[in-house]
Amino acid sequence: MLTENKFSKYFIYAIGEIVLVVLGILIALAINNNNGERKTRIKELNYLSGIKSDLNLNLIELKTYITTRETSVSSAETILDFFNNKKEVIPDEFNLNNLNVQIWYPLKKNDNTYQELINSGNLAIISNDLIKDILINSQLGYKQISFLETHMQYDFENYIYPIYFSTTDLESDISNYTFQVSNGTDGAKTELSKEKIELLLKNQTFKNGFVLSIFNNKQLLTEYENMILMTEKLIDLIDSELIINK
Repeated sequence: MLTENKFSKYFIYAIGEIVLVVLGILIALAINNNNGERKTRIKELNYLSGIKSDLNLNLIELKTYITTRETSVSSAETILDFFNNKKEVIPDEFNLNNLNVQIWYPLKKNDNTYQELINSGNLAIISNDLIKDILINSQLGYKQISFLETHMQYDFENYIYPIYFSTTDLESDISNYTFQVSNGTDGAKTELSKEKIELLLKNQTFKNGFVLSIFNNKQLLTEYENMILMTEKLIDLIDSELIINK
């Protein structure tokens, strides 16, 4: 009986030791998991903060380009009024509106943080699926904008630029244009040739280029508006994630 009693105590002691070891391992694993999740969350929030900064820059760009595209549409419509004899041809006015349409730049996209997220294979750490979906869709939206800009450039290079460059004195036109947009602080008030403008206004291909520019710019305006809505929604979602973590 004494032997059996000692064995029972030893057995219970051994089981207790095993239980303590297992509990210790489980606690250590839980701590490691929590630390790993915390580090991943910190990395995710850093990415989200960077993405938000890029998105705010994109909002500024988009709103600026909306104003530019609206000006381009308005100027192209004025040029068509000259073509259709709805307005008296005033050389300075023609030159200003003509170059408002022809001088343009592609939209600048700020997505350095997103590209870093993709290239590092860390997209999966973004825990909010809606944020991930909108991020991906916004990239598709920018691709559509780039496609429209490429198409517009093609139209300009085939229907407007060759005719305009072969007809007018570009140096004089740009100097006059600069003088007008700078309110006389730059460029020079050069005399423009009304005869050369009349030649341009008799060219159907040149006119069609402005018709296409209106069409393309209006499509771009629609895409810009969609991107603004998508960007603002994304910023709100990211703000919610950042607030939760505070």
